[in-house]
Amino acid sequence: MKVTRDMVSKDLVGRYAVGRLMARSFHTRWFALLVFRFSAAILRGKNIGGLACRERHLPSQNGGSPIRARVYGPTAAIGTLPIMLYFHGGGYVHGVPEQFGAIIKDFIETVPCIIVAPDYRKAVESPYPAAFNDCYDTLLWVRDHATSLGGRTDGFIVSGHSAGGGLAAAVSLKAAETGDARIAFQMPLYPMIDDRQNTASVVGNDAPVWDEEANRLAWSRYLDGVTDVTPYAAAARCTDYTKLPPTITYVGSLEPFRDETKIYVENLRRASVPVEFEIFDGAFHGFDVMAPEAAISKRANRFLMGNFQKFARRYFP
Repeated sequence: MKVTRDMVSKDLVGRYAVGRLMARSFHTRWFALLVFRFSAAILRGKNIGGLACRERHLPSQNGGSPIRARVYGPTAAIGTLPIMLYFHGGGYVHGVPEQFGAIIKDFIETVPCIIVAPDYRKAVESPYPAAFNDCYDTLLWVRDHATSLGGRTDGFIVSGHSAGGGLAAAVSLKAAETGDARIAFQMPLYPMIDDRQNTASVVGNDAPVWDEEANRLAWSRYLDGVTDVTPYAAAARCTDYTKLPPTITYVGSLEPFRDETKIYVENLRRASVPVEFEIFDGAFHGFDVMAPEAAISKRANRFLMGNFQKFARRYFP
C-alpha cells in the first residue's frame, strides 16, 4: 500500500515528514539497538505525576532474569480495584513502560484501577519467547498477588499498544487455553500480530512512523531462530477464537497493521466474542502517541476510554 502525504488526515499531515524520518530510521538494526539503550537509560524509573508509582522485580519462571515491572494506581485508597496488565509498544525490539505514562494515567483516571507494566525482554538481545514469557509470568504473578496489590481476584484486564498489543493478544490466548487466569477483557491496540506480513496494508507500505521495511526487520529480530511460529508468537495464527475474551481495539487506515487487525476482529466476531472496533481514516501507526493533541487522536482516545469504562462496568460489576 503506497501512502502519500495527501492520504494523511489533515490533523496529522504536519507530522508526515518527521514520521517518515522515524520509519526510515528503524530500517537499520543498529538504530533499534540505539533506541533500546537510550530509552532504557533516560526513562527507566520515571514516575507519573498524580499516581502512586512503585517498582517491583518479579521472578521469571522460564530461566530469565527478574522482570522489572512498574506498578501504578490512584494515590488515595478507594477499595479493591480491577488490575490491568499493560504491555508497552516498540516493535518487540525497544521501549520501556515509562514511555506510555500518559495513556497509563488516562486509564487510571477513567476507571480507578491498578496497572502492572513489565519491562519485558527485547528482541535486540533476547528473541521470542523471552518477551512473551516475561509478560505471561507477570500475569501469573499478578494472579497470585492480586490481594496484596489491593486488586480484584475475579478477573484481569490485558492491554497494550502495537507490539504490546500483540503480546496482550498472545497472553490472553494462552490464559484462555490453559485456564491459568481469567481475562475479563483485552485491549490489543493496533496490534502487531501477523509475522507473515502478506496483507494489502503491509505490502509496499511506506507510511510514517512504521512501514513495511521496519516491520520486516522487527519481526526478523523477534522470531530469530524460530522455526515453528505459533499463535503465542504471532496471535494472527490463532485458529480457534471461541475462548478469547471481549475485546476493544482500533487501528489507523494507513498503517501496516490495518488488515491484520480487521481480520482478527472479524474472527472474534465470528466466534461471537463481543468486540468494539474502529478504524481512524488517514491515521498512520502510533498517531495517538505521536500527536496526542490532534483532533483525530482525541477521537481515538475518547473511543478507547469510553469503551474501557463501559467494559469495566460490564465485566467488573
